[in-house]
Amino acid sequence: MIDDLIYLKIFYLLSFIFYLLSFIFYLLSFILNNYFKFSKFKKGNDHHTKLFIMKALVIGATGATGKDLVNQLLQDNDFEEVNIFVRKPLSLYNEKLKTHVVDFEKPEEWKDYIKGDVAFSCLGTTLKDAGSKDAQRKVDFDYQYQFAKAAKENNVDDYILVSAYGANSKSKIFYSKMKGELEDAVKKLHFNKITIFKPGMLERKDSERTGEVLGSRIIKFANKLGLFESQKPLPTDILAKAMINSSKIKSNGYSSIKLGNIFCFAEKTKD
Repeated sequence: MIDDLIYLKIFYLLSFIFYLLSFIFYLLSFILNNYFKFSKFKKGNDHHTKLFIMKALVIGATGATGKDLVNQLLQDNDFEEVNIFVRKPLSLYNEKLKTHVVDFEKPEEWKDYIKGDVAFSCLGTTLKDAGSKDAQRKVDFDYQYQFAKAAKENNVDDYILVSAYGANSKSKIFYSKMKGELEDAVKKLHFNKITIFKPGMLERKDSERTGEVLGSRIIKFANKLGLFESQKPLPTDILAKAMINSSKIKSNGYSSIKLGNIFCFAEKTKD
């Protein structure tokens, strides 16, 4: 009888030690796990607190807006990694930059790489450069939609799209109709947060588009006379800044940012 009691006490003692060690192990795991999570927290500029360092995904990185966007993302401490998806390698090197050379005709080969916190879509071409409406639609609609679809399937929460002023799926104008159809298609993917920028005339650095340069000069002259102020040409670096700022705003649902409001949006920072 005495031996049984001794064995029972030893059993309870060992059980207590086992549960105590298990609790200590769990506690240490919890502390270490939260320590590494906190290592991703940081203080931002202007006394704004950034919750997490983000991973960006970019399509259209070789265009005027895309170049400004990528350069700004690489300089932004709120982004730890910038993934760009391009058809040809770029002569751009940065420890934060990851370049994915892809064939946009074969989304099944690259869709699994579309993983991150925020996706930026600023791909586009002109009818002149594309050569036909079908070829332009392939770039301005098909490729961008496949990118958006892959982002949604890979649980990217935040999607930011550069569209165009006047985009409307019911428009009789080919370009406006195409842009509107893309907006409608992307919205139907139901991202947690989607922001669509609708700029008017863009002001690109070293632009070779004669009509665009001439139109920009005319509108700027009119602006000086107090005319068409809402149609003020938008520098691509300002558009890029507005896009980045939008990724730092904690919200859900759909937002549309048009024309002059983009200038104001570029000055916003996250609260």
